[in-house]
Amino acid sequence: MGAPSSPEKQDPSIAPGDFQRRRRRMPVVYTIWLLDQIRVQLMRIIDLMLALSILLCLSPLWGIVLLLALRQSPRFIREVRVGRWYESFNLYRVNLPVTGISGLFRRWHLDSFPILLAIISGKMAFVGPRATAPGELTPRDSITRQRYEVRPGLVGLWWVKHRGNIDFDPEAVIDAEYIATRSTRGDLGVLARAGVVLAYGGGEQVVASNAMEILNIPIHNLSMMDVLDAIQAMAAGEATKQVAFVNADCANIAYRDSEYLTILHRCAMVLADGIGMKLAGQLLKLPIRQNVNGTDLFPLLCERLSGATQGLYLLGGKPGVVDGVVAWIHAHYPAVVVNGYHHGYFAPEDEPARIAEIAASNAAVLLVAFGVPRQEKWLAERLSQTNVRVGMGVGGLFDFYSGTIPRAPIWMREIGMEWFFRFLQEPGRLWKRYFIGNAVFLWRVLRERRKHRPASKTADNPPTTES
Repeated sequence: MGAPSSPEKQDPSIAPGDFQRRRRRMPVVYTIWLLDQIRVQLMRIIDLMLALSILLCLSPLWGIVLLLALRQSPRFIREVRVGRWYESFNLYRVNLPVTGISGLFRRWHLDSFPILLAIISGKMAFVGPRATAPGELTPRDSITRQRYEVRPGLVGLWWVKHRGNIDFDPEAVIDAEYIATRSTRGDLGVLARAGVVLAYGGGEQVVASNAMEILNIPIHNLSMMDVLDAIQAMAAGEATKQVAFVNADCANIAYRDSEYLTILHRCAMVLADGIGMKLAGQLLKLPIRQNVNGTDLFPLLCERLSGATQGLYLLGGKPGVVDGVVAWIHAHYPAVVVNGYHHGYFAPEDEPARIAEIAASNAAVLLVAFGVPRQEKWLAERLSQTNVRVGMGVGGLFDFYSGTIPRAPIWMREIGMEWFFRFLQEPGRLWKRYFIGNAVFLWRVLRERRKHRPASKTADNPPTTES
C-alpha cells in the first residue's frame, strides 16, 4: 500500500503551501483560545468570591429585607431574562412595602440582592452586557448576536457610560466594543468605575421634560443625537441661531453677570456640560439626559457635515492652535469643508475684516473659542453680521483637538473626573475654579432647592429651529 497522499492532492481547492501555513497557525489560534478560556475561568472565580463575600458581609441587611417582605403578596417578584446562548432564566426581586424604611432599601437596591444567586449559579456575571427581557432584542445582525455569546452582567460598559451621561453611541455598539476588547483587567476596571458612578445616581430616572431651568439658566435637556439633528436643521435654515454650553463655572459667571445670563435666555439652545450640571439636576429633581459638551460633540458634528457643501469656520485660540485643529479635521474627516479659520489674537481695528471674511466664506457653522463669557457676548452682538446659520462658543475645544492640551482618558470621563484631570494640568490657574467655584455652585443649587422655587419649565418638544 502506498503512502497517503498529501492534503493538497486530496483537495484541489487547497493551493500548494496553504496546508503548511494553516498548520503553523494552529498553535497560535489554540493559544489565543486557551488564554481566553483562562480569562473566562478567572473572572468566574472572581464573580463567585465577590458574590459570596457580599452575601456573607451584608447578610444582616438581607435578613431585614426578607422580614419586611413577609406580609407582602407575593414576597418575590420574578422577571424573565435572556442569558448566554439565548437561554432564559429567572431574576428575583424582593417585594418590599412602599413606605417606611423600605424606601431607603429600595434606593440602595437592597431588594435586588437575589441577583447574586444568579451570579453564583453562573447565569450572570458581575460585568457584561445588560440582561434583556425576552423579545426585547432580535438577533438579526452580528452585533446583536455577539452580546449573547457572553454572560449578561450586573453592570457593563454601556451601564457605566449611561450612568455617567456619556452613552453617545447606541447600546449595541458599546456592547460590541466591550466584547471585542474584554479582558480580566478591563472587567475589573468596569467594576471599579461602576462603584464610582453608582454614587451619582439617577441613571434610571425618567427625564421629566426637554427644557428646564437651573439657577435661572435655561437648559435644553436633549441627547447628543437630538442636538446634532437640531444643529443640522438650523444650518439648513434661514435665520441665525446661537448655541451655548453651560457648566458649573459658566453658571457661577451667569450668577454675577446679568448680560451673559440674558444672552443665555436668548440662545436657541443652551446645553448642560459636565458632572456639576448632572449633580445639580439630581439635587433639583431635574435629571440631565446626557452630558452634551462641545468637545464630545465636535467629531460627531464633523461626521454630520462630511460631504456637505457648507462647512465650518473656526475663530479663536492662540496663533498656530487653530491651524492644528484644521489639520485634525483634514486627517480625520477629509470630506468636511473648512470654509476658513483665524486665531483669536487680532486687534480691534481688524475685527470688521474678520467679520467680512466669515460672511464671505459661505460657512454654515461658526465655532468661536474666546472663552466664557466673551465668546457668547461676541456672538450675540456680531453673529447676524457673519452670514452663518449657527454660532457656537466652544471654550477650550481648540486646545484639545490641536494637541496643545491632552484630554482626560475615557475612564476618567466615565466617572465624572475630567475636571480633576484638567486641574492637574494647570493647578495654579484652575484650583479656584474647581475647588472653590464648584463648592459655591453646589451651595447655590442647595439653596435653590430649599427655597422650593419652580426649577423646571415643561416643554413637550425640543427647541424649534424656526425663526
